[in-house]
Amino acid sequence: MKDTRKIITIFGTRPEAIKMAPLVQILQDDPQIDCKVAVTAQHREMLDQVLNLFQIIPDYDLDIMRAGQSLFEITSRALLGLQQILLKEKPDLVLVHGDTSTTFVGALAAYYQQIPVGHVEAGLRSGNKYAPFPEEINRRLTGVLGDLHFAPTKTAAENLLREGHDPENIFITGNTVIDALLNTVKKNYRFPSATLNSIDFQTRRVLVLTTHRRENLGEPMQHIYLAIKELVQEFPDIMVVFPVHKNPAVRQVAQKFLGDLERVKLIEPLDYEPFANLMNKAYLVLTDSGGLQEEAPSLGKPVLVLRDNTERPEAVAAGTVKLVGTDKERIYQETKQLLTDNNAYNRMAHAVNPYGDGQASRRIREALHYFWGWQKEKPEYYCGGA
Repeated sequence: MKDTRKIITIFGTRPEAIKMAPLVQILQDDPQIDCKVAVTAQHREMLDQVLNLFQIIPDYDLDIMRAGQSLFEITSRALLGLQQILLKEKPDLVLVHGDTSTTFVGALAAYYQQIPVGHVEAGLRSGNKYAPFPEEINRRLTGVLGDLHFAPTKTAAENLLREGHDPENIFITGNTVIDALLNTVKKNYRFPSATLNSIDFQTRRVLVLTTHRRENLGEPMQHIYLAIKELVQEFPDIMVVFPVHKNPAVRQVAQKFLGDLERVKLIEPLDYEPFANLMNKAYLVLTDSGGLQEEAPSLGKPVLVLRDNTERPEAVAAGTVKLVGTDKERIYQETKQLLTDNNAYNRMAHAVNPYGDGQASRRIREALHYFWGWQKEKPEYYCGGA
């Protein structure tokens, strides 16, 4: 009879919750694992949407979000709150995900109590500690604190090897976001929004736009919106759907430059399920998000990344994603090419997504079994990643 082990999964934002949800579900179904969930609620409302969708009830909820909170406040409140949880539960392993402040703090809290740390989506690097900020350093520091590294791709694993991590503790799994996505997109999906249901996706080419990065606030964001405005004015068949981030610095600029355009729909941020299905119906995606660089290609949608660098170079190498920065003319020209050149569009739309096959959570569970000696063979690596 195998022994049992206790895991606490820690996350705090919507992207983390999306990517951890399928893993939490598969671990909670494992009779040998006692999997508990602790959320910091670094993002409150957006986190709750995902928890409700995947029917995950946290065992602990720190509810740290405050209006206008700083990185100092997020870090200190989360660290002190997690201290008490870990002291009470004494888990055998803490699992964190990705690159948020909650990720780093969760790993640090576990380290302070000498609890092993498993890092899901480990090994991504942009090479610039200020872009994305603070995510790049959160991810690097979590890597230093981590004991098990679940790299989504071969490239991510190679980054970890170059930094001196033990190959025995690195597992190439694919990305859990593909697990979540493939279980969420539905063929005949009806949106909860009348605005979205009124769009004829057969006759309109819909561009999905998202912007929220700190480094893009101000002038770079203005350039993005001016490029979008010019494209809408030139191409009468396109429509832009822009779920606008709640940050007032984003909202004010979006309203100023795009608010008066009939074929630009400025809408409230969407829950994960409608957003995933919106991407599935869209023509292409323009974003400064990290996660969308993985998700949209799984649906055959080209992605133009509104950043100068990315910690996800596999998608660029595979041809599913193109970095276009925040220069107005560059954004305009690159988008125009995809709107006018079918060959260019099809090359991106039909490129092989390097990020996963929907089996990442299973591979992580098997890696944990291997780590605890419950199975002799190291799990198979995901081979689709560049």
